[in-house]
Amino acid sequence: MYEEETQTPQGSRASEAEIPSFDASMEDWLDGHEHRVLRRGDIVRGEVVYVGEEGLMVDVGAKSEGIVPFSDLERSGVAESLQEGDSVLVYCVTPEDRNGNILLSISKAQVARDWERAKEIYDSGDIFQSKVAGHNKGGVIVYLGKVRGFVPASQLAHHRRTQYQDSDAAHPWSELMGEELWLKVIECDPEQNRLILSEQAALRQRRKSMRAELLSSLQEGDVVTGEVTSLADFGAFVDLGGADGLIHVSELSWDRVKHPSEVLNIGDEVTVQVISIDDERKRIGLSMKRLEPEPWSVIDERYQVGDLVTGTITKLTNFGAFARIEGGIEGLIHISELTDRMIKHPSEVVEAGDEVPLRIIRIEPERRRIGLSLRQAEEESPWSEDEGPLEEASLAEDAVVAAEDELLVIEDEPDQVEAESEDGESLEEEPLHQPEALMEQVAEANVDVE
Repeated sequence: MYEEETQTPQGSRASEAEIPSFDASMEDWLDGHEHRVLRRGDIVRGEVVYVGEEGLMVDVGAKSEGIVPFSDLERSGVAESLQEGDSVLVYCVTPEDRNGNILLSISKAQVARDWERAKEIYDSGDIFQSKVAGHNKGGVIVYLGKVRGFVPASQLAHHRRTQYQDSDAAHPWSELMGEELWLKVIECDPEQNRLILSEQAALRQRRKSMRAELLSSLQEGDVVTGEVTSLADFGAFVDLGGADGLIHVSELSWDRVKHPSEVLNIGDEVTVQVISIDDERKRIGLSMKRLEPEPWSVIDERYQVGDLVTGTITKLTNFGAFARIEGGIEGLIHISELTDRMIKHPSEVVEAGDEVPLRIIRIEPERRRIGLSLRQAEEESPWSEDEGPLEEASLAEDAVVAAEDELLVIEDEPDQVEAESEDGESLEEEPLHQPEALMEQVAEANVDVE
């Protein structure tokens, strides 16, 4: 006797173990030999089994290997990096073409994967960074992986719109090419291939998350650097790295500033001092001028009695005119120092806004006062090295000025006082100095007072 050999359909012998017995279920045997059935749009992971000049062959567990054309490899950017045995994510373009092949795409799998990432970012509300890769008249183009996103001009940061939209360039957004933006997904529709992003929303969210951290780390007196993001009539906003601080117009310079644009431009990098932190209202007060010497503290180094300076008339009163000289110093030109002729009111000689030559006739740093003269500005200096600071002829006039100056009170916060000069010289009377006593001083000086 001999053992009979069993032939397979291909003519090869098969052992009895490979032939399903009548006792075994046919279904169980087929389960061990099932192949994956792909549908168009499926994204699966496979193994590279062949690398050729025309593309790749990838085993995805189907009845035959799938093919990735070389043109798709170039689009995906992995043409030179994949080797046999590598694992790769592929997208099923065609489950079976006319030749029975499975057509696969790596680039489409990348795009599908990045759409999933975009959807996750949209659902979570997270923000991310991406570089500007293109632009058109309506905005700029960025990429989230392989997915093309669009940032409308209306969704760009306010300072960018102000800086570039008014530009005379044919393509105002071209200057943003290559710049990295913080972005937030505000619309995500893979079916319509629509990904809309916003820089404004991202910056708002970023500043909000960073503001608390910044407020807790900053202290009054700190010196920090930031970028000017916007200008308003009342001051300039500075980005300190995620949170904005305000430099009030009064804190820009010791000189008088009517509008922040006189001192700053959007985009300027500035060094500022933190002067206030409001944790409850989440506000940061900044100052530029406090990083420079206070003018009155160095006035003796800058000016001497007898110096000739140029001043701008800021305010008129019954007893004289106030004038501002360089450095934000404001002094009084007494009515007797406006002209040699008798006048009833300073408006007969000067008006607010006039720029006039002046001579310094008195400096009182401790009282933050400086006396000025218009009528003496055109004269030769009345003082010499051998003489005292005042001639006898001017002593009587100075007595009048000194007497009436006793009615002037310096206030640290000029805006709080009803009647005052523009740099804070109040016109209120001090209760300890009665007008009768002052007039006696004037009488003793033998000077007629109008």
